[in-house]
Amino acid sequence: MIKKYLSTLGLCARAGKLEYGTPKVCDALKEGKVFLVVEASGNSDNTRKRLSDRSAYYGVRLIEADADKIELGRYSGRPEGTAVVAVRDRGLAEAVASGWDAYSSEKQK
Repeated sequence: MIKKYLSTLGLCARAGKLEYGTPKVCDALKEGKVFLVVEASGNSDNTRKRLSDRSAYYGVRLIEADADKIELGRYSGRPEGTAVVAVRDRGLAEAVASGWDAYSSEKQK
């Protein structure tokens, strides 16, 4: 099954609307510049808790992608991989989130 929601992250990257890495994502959350956070599967418990807590505190949706760090990085324009990306544009965030919702509902069938 093609992960179209991850392909949308490439569009976000080309538009310059992504933050990469846990420290930068947490800083952007604090500044109120983030509309969606997408984390890779396989992150450490500490990273997962940190992102979950910060996202919940600032009221930003967090998606745990079914992609490892390398795959998430490849889709988002970072071939070396990344543990987390944050989308800084509301419209693009909604596109990624709706793609995720469609993908996860299809996956459950």
